[in-house]
Amino acid sequence: RFLTPADAGGLHVFRHSSAHLLAAAVKDLFPEARYGIGPPIEGGFYYDFRVEEPFSREDLDRIEVRMRELVKQRIPFEREILDKDDAIRVFEEQGEFFKVELVREKGDARVSCYRVGDFFDFCEGPHVPHTGVIRALKVLSSSNAYWKGDSSGIPMQRIYATSFTDRKEMAAHLARLEEAKRRDHRRIGRDQRLFLILPEAPGQVFWLPAGMGVVNRLLDSMREKLERRSYQEIRTPLILNESVWARSGHLDHYRDNMFFIESDENRFGIKPMNCPGAALVYRSDIRSYRDLPLRLSEFGHCHRFEPSGVLSGLTRVRAFTQDDAHVYCRLDQVRAEVVALVDLVKEVYGEFGFEDIQIEVSTRPEKSVGTTESWEQAEVALVEALTESGDAWSVNSGDGAFYGPKIDFHVRDALRRSHQCATIQLDFSQAPAFDLYYATEDGGRERPVVIHRAILGSVERFFALLLEHTAGALPVWIAPVQAMLIPIADRHQAAAAEVADALRAEGFRIAVDDRREKMGYKIREAEVARVPFMVVLGDREVEEDTLAVRTRGKRGQEILTTAALADRLGELTKNRSLTP
Repeated sequence: RFLTPADAGGLHVFRHSSAHLLAAAVKDLFPEARYGIGPPIEGGFYYDFRVEEPFSREDLDRIEVRMRELVKQRIPFEREILDKDDAIRVFEEQGEFFKVELVREKGDARVSCYRVGDFFDFCEGPHVPHTGVIRALKVLSSSNAYWKGDSSGIPMQRIYATSFTDRKEMAAHLARLEEAKRRDHRRIGRDQRLFLILPEAPGQVFWLPAGMGVVNRLLDSMREKLERRSYQEIRTPLILNESVWARSGHLDHYRDNMFFIESDENRFGIKPMNCPGAALVYRSDIRSYRDLPLRLSEFGHCHRFEPSGVLSGLTRVRAFTQDDAHVYCRLDQVRAEVVALVDLVKEVYGEFGFEDIQIEVSTRPEKSVGTTESWEQAEVALVEALTESGDAWSVNSGDGAFYGPKIDFHVRDALRRSHQCATIQLDFSQAPAFDLYYATEDGGRERPVVIHRAILGSVERFFALLLEHTAGALPVWIAPVQAMLIPIADRHQAAAAEVADALRAEGFRIAVDDRREKMGYKIREAEVARVPFMVVLGDREVEEDTLAVRTRGKRGQEILTTAALADRLGELTKNRSLTP
């Protein structure tokens, strides 16, 4: 059947064909390049190549020009079915050793390939009829990659590009990409002096004073919400004996993502997750049905190995703080606990202006632990809880973890990008793995159900999301500096210091820019820092005991007293207002 752009999967096919077009252009210009894989991705596509030198910006521009030339030629996409041995021989003759490997691994007795001009690829298709269909395209960038994502394997160059069936849609997409660059959390972090990531500690964050202040207020806000919900905060060790990780299953399933050390002839694992530590805390005491639900929260510092090629700012790191909690409860308490957790997710994300939240329930996969009855009861409890919450949700059948069903929350930021954030995960494996029980009302023993939940998830990743969602203009209550005082001349510095002291005494975060710089430069610096309020003091303000206040995002200025500014700051902080 024919696909159109309106069909589900239509754009996927269109961009898959665009990836072949990209590879054809590269092979025309760089005959010695060897090509790997080229899938469609969200927002475009990429193709990996083995080349002697990295692609330059000039190379990418030449590739785009060549792609447009091939589009004008309206070259057909032609499918060829070969015997597997013949396909291997063809690719061997071309020197395309990556394709030889893929055909040997994935090819059936008969192998589907596609030809577009001189370019020949192992591919199931389908594709557009000819290159002339692909009229709106753009080569975006290149980066380092590795064959099959293995950092110890063959280094590759990955070219990213995009294509659309409509030129207006592509123009809008490119405008969003430019806005995304402006909102890049790495750029904002540098400009506002929030954090550092240095080569001396790859994938690990150096929090600077301004950024650390934001993190602390974020965690304090979470603690306040958890205390209202009867959570008890714990902290578990960073390093645990290897036997703990064997017991939890991490040693079998997560070993390659862990760091290990040896001491006193023992081997220890640096924790990638907080779950085993919480289980040991639960096991440390006799638990009764009266103790349940037991809600243990932890802002645990975790370490996971990530290949150097995928590390990126705060979003892909090797060390991070995980906003975790483990709720130990009876199966009949699951529904009420999940209802409360959904409410918590909506409260936290609503506080930062994330209103478009998509909810997904993932059910039992083929391989799992636990009884069919317990899985069915758990899935029903999750569904009933979401129904009670009144939110729309969808089912991701068979995508639950092997140890239990889960609810994932996807939020859209200001650029309409989707991010998987909060998770509510039922766990049927932890209790038997660590031999966890509670005393029942009739004097017997039963295992608790464990609900593992993360609201913020990784604090570092959430921080990045928040910076990009707000473009660095953080809400007043969490901003590093709430008001910047700028005296015009040296004679106004004493008055500025007095105002600053008065506002700080009321608990506000105030800075004074008393450097001997031009006023325009100081104002520009405060604008880059996205300070909610700039307060200028000159002769008139000192004489009249007033302040000339400029509010972020608004034109002009207004004249306020120190008390009036304090009232405004207090109201914005109390109400957790998103804008000043």
